[in-house]
Amino acid sequence: MAVLKYEEIAEFLRARIAAGEIAPGDTIPSGRELAEQWDVSRATAIKAVDVLRNDGVVVAKQGTGFVVTETPVARPAGARRAGSARILGGMPFLRIGEPDWAEPPARVAATLGLSPGVKALRRVRVLQLPDGTPNSCVEAWFPPEVAEVSPRLADTAPIAEGTTRYVRRQTGRGPAEGVDVTTVRGASETEADRLRVPEGTPVAVLLHTAYDEQGKPLVCEEGVTPSSLFEQVDTYAM
Repeated sequence: MAVLKYEEIAEFLRARIAAGEIAPGDTIPSGRELAEQWDVSRATAIKAVDVLRNDGVVVAKQGTGFVVTETPVARPAGARRAGSARILGGMPFLRIGEPDWAEPPARVAATLGLSPGVKALRRVRVLQLPDGTPNSCVEAWFPPEVAEVSPRLADTAPIAEGTTRYVRRQTGRGPAEGVDVTTVRGASETEADRLRVPEGTPVAVLLHTAYDEQGKPLVCEEGVTPSSLFEQVDTYAM
């Protein structure tokens, strides 16, 4: 499939941001400047900027233009849909600890197709409500074949372009199908500490797995949300 011009411009800007050439807080070129540089209409240039804005990579700053966000947003586990903007449903988040290699829980290992004893790269984040209280905690597990060729996944610093696009850039593999499984149980001691609730508090656990076009898993996320904050709404034809 041919890449449209606005998509090419957006990817060029993402690459510069990912390389640190445009740092958090820096202003990206204006629509007029991009139109001149790429010999496109201003509408095309603005559409490219809108792609970055919708993904939470840049934000509008009055009197300045669009700047690279210093606090990228993340979505809860399972909140990704084809064509959806990352900023919709996205929340500020805190990275918990440092990404590490560990043996995942049994059901995560089974989902990733890992044999017992095989480790995966774990990244933990806590999504926050507007007042700063925790909304949910998410453990993201990346299989070795993805993590080993995507070194920035092991960094504590946020990935402004988002892990999905970064992994696609590094591996050439992108998500084609997502599978979400929701269960309920009591919060573990670790989860209770992250969510600031008593141990054993009822929580909804959403296991989200993203698969590529060959049906191979790219990441498995376990999102844990207190029952008082969990709501699932489905709309369908009858």
